[in-house]
Amino acid sequence: MTSSDLVLVLNAGSSSLKYQVVREPGGDALLRGVVERLGPDGLPAALDELTARLAGAGPVEDLTAIGHRVVHGGDRHTRPELVDDALLESIEELSALAPLHNPPALDVLRRAIGAWPALPHVAVFDTAFFADLPLTAATPAIDRDLAARAGIRRFGMHGTSHAWVAEQSAIHLGSTGGDLAVVTLHLGSGASAAAIRNGRPLETSMGFTPLEGLVMGTRGGDLDPGILLHLLRLGWDADRIGDLLHHHSGLQGLSGTSDFRDLLGAVDNGDEAARSAYDVYCHRIRKYVGAYLAVLDGADAVVFTGGVGENVPRVRADALAGLDRLGIEVDDHRNDHAGAGPATISTDRSRVTVLVVPTDEERAIARQVHALLRGAQA
Repeated sequence: MTSSDLVLVLNAGSSSLKYQVVREPGGDALLRGVVERLGPDGLPAALDELTARLAGAGPVEDLTAIGHRVVHGGDRHTRPELVDDALLESIEELSALAPLHNPPALDVLRRAIGAWPALPHVAVFDTAFFADLPLTAATPAIDRDLAARAGIRRFGMHGTSHAWVAEQSAIHLGSTGGDLAVVTLHLGSGASAAAIRNGRPLETSMGFTPLEGLVMGTRGGDLDPGILLHLLRLGWDADRIGDLLHHHSGLQGLSGTSDFRDLLGAVDNGDEAARSAYDVYCHRIRKYVGAYLAVLDGADAVVFTGGVGENVPRVRADALAGLDRLGIEVDDHRNDHAGAGPATISTDRSRVTVLVVPTDEERAIARQVHALLRGAQA
């Protein structure tokens, strides 16, 4: 690797493929894009289209590495790693814990290795940021020996995004060296919350899998496990329950659509199911914000990011409505005109600053890829 590296980052999500070509150090993006609303078979075509676009971009001929976002690394992968056959096999094994995410990431990894076999490929895991969660947050309250044998703990996801947003919030607030406490809300097709103090996570809403926590596009978040036992007794098997939890819950299950733009359109057209889904969505966010203020013993900031968090002012306003006694007040004008951010959207009298901070998982991944490969060279 040279002192200046050109890193292609591929970020395969549950419903999208984002990509950037980033020069590190410095984080200059030479090329970026996103393919959204991908169906079950859309990822290969999207990657083929991306490969063709990259072939026509001059600077891309100088690529030095490929970085890949992988959601679930379990307790095996807690830092960026060079991709080899053993790592691909491990990611495939962990797909049982993240069936909407690890398989498309694995597909992209294999296709990218085929397209650029001479370049180093690096996997960056979303769960890595939460590897050192306090035991009180990471430990499930089930049989201790069983949990140890089965590797059951809170892993957390969206870690790359939460870490990036917490860092950028500190920069925005001028508190890079201080004891900053923030509640970060990554709201997209998938959604999660985290409580972070001075750059280190103390709690997060996703758990052993990406199913727990906030209401999401097709996942319902928190659910009484007794409901699953009830369904088993009614004759449902594990595969049918898994399909329900991953594909037919959340906004999809409540309203019939998983896309937030379509949901808001239905709300505005008077659809009662859509309105109910929206209200449940905002209520769950509000509940987690309150809980994480308690975990942090008060927060300096609540931070919105992700496709919904960055682009839907009404969610930010409605999710934090009625929290003035907790010191959180959103300014309507600032909220409506926040733009791309980073932006402060709270009132001047709000004890807790409310921010909109764009996430940049691709840049964060490129930075980690550069650091890993420069370290390997040294």
